[in-house]
Amino acid sequence: MFEDLSLKLEKALKKVTGQGKLTESNISETIREIRRVLLDADVNYKVTKDFIEQVSVKALGKEVISSISPGQLITKIIHDELTDLLGSNNSQLKLNPSGVTVILVVGLQGSGKTTFSAKLANKLKEQKRKVLLTAADVYRPAAVEQLKILGNQISIPVFSVTEKDAIKAVKNSLNEAKKNNFDTVIIDTAGRLHVDENMMTEVVKIKEIAKPNEILFVVDSMTGQDAVNSAKAFNEKVDFDGIVLTKLDGDARGGAALSIKSVVGKPIKFVSNGEKLKAIETFYPDRMASRILGKGDIVSLVEKAQDTIDEREAEKLEDKLRKNKFDFDDFLKQIKMIKKMGSISSLLGMIPGIGSQLKNAQIDDNAFVKIEAIINSMTKLERISPKILNGGRRKRIAVGSGTSIQDVNRLLKRFNEMKKMVTKMNKKGFNSSSINNLKFN
Repeated sequence: MFEDLSLKLEKALKKVTGQGKLTESNISETIREIRRVLLDADVNYKVTKDFIEQVSVKALGKEVISSISPGQLITKIIHDELTDLLGSNNSQLKLNPSGVTVILVVGLQGSGKTTFSAKLANKLKEQKRKVLLTAADVYRPAAVEQLKILGNQISIPVFSVTEKDAIKAVKNSLNEAKKNNFDTVIIDTAGRLHVDENMMTEVVKIKEIAKPNEILFVVDSMTGQDAVNSAKAFNEKVDFDGIVLTKLDGDARGGAALSIKSVVGKPIKFVSNGEKLKAIETFYPDRMASRILGKGDIVSLVEKAQDTIDEREAEKLEDKLRKNKFDFDDFLKQIKMIKKMGSISSLLGMIPGIGSQLKNAQIDDNAFVKIEAIINSMTKLERISPKILNGGRRKRIAVGSGTSIQDVNRLLKRFNEMKKMVTKMNKKGFNSSSINNLKFN
């Protein structure tokens, strides 16, 4: 997410790193470079101009106290300004405590509306809400079927009609929700390749009928300033409540994310960075500013872990580690938990200092597939007692998993190295309080 932008900003900030103090000369040089970086990232020209002015005003005349460097100070100033540019505060979804909450999802075709609707439904289901998806995109071929497939994957019902009548679909779905005690209805509306009058007229009619608590505009972050322009057009007609940025895992330069709040005047509420139905995050401006500056986002990483990891399973694992009885069955469970948290590249990007090292790195989100195949090819006894894995057994496992003996040997070597490390930790006193006291430096 924004790796290219992060690297260029990091390079620009190096111009004041190591300087004794901030001067007009070194600030001007840094500011010029940052301005160029933002424009290259397709950030709106006026937004860039205002941002640069604010940073310049705050940086000039600032005294650098002995405990921090000029580089740290100007990074802090830029972080604060980026946070303000992205929206200052997190904007929560408006949900009715009683009755039916209606969420209307709008946007251009290809922006990821249908997938986002399913992702949001899944997220709200995890919050114990009873969700009904409404297929109101009645024009795009297979749009209704796509939503049904996604709904089936997360066990959420999808309401649809056989006619090409979006208004009827919305009216009937709202009746269905009231009749069957659904507390949330998410309406996936039709998109077009560009903003047109027919599209806007239909969305306005649906808004009048559904009286939504929340209207979310979904935008493809890879389209840059085109995304900002379409957001402005939609907002003038529909007056939506929040923005969803999709495809942040693609080659997004960052222009749309950094411009859209300032230009349109509406908050970014969610970001999506993958095809998996778990790949949705509530948007926090300060956390995104930290990621853009290569400082990671430990808070979001910890939240993902808390949402994914079963506490009872974690306690069992800790007990096994303490007794040095960790086996391949436990290893397989941990892999499945990590996979639930999202793509490997997005998780690594949340760790401070890792983002800049990911540039051009081949992060294979299927890296665990080979490991899972090898473990699944082992017998129950072999998983519990890896010591019995002689040459013949390893050859059988390699054939059964479609891998090589070298792959099997490599996994066993890493597993044994991990067990040795755990043994050392146990000697030093391995317990849950020692884990909780770990600090991220």
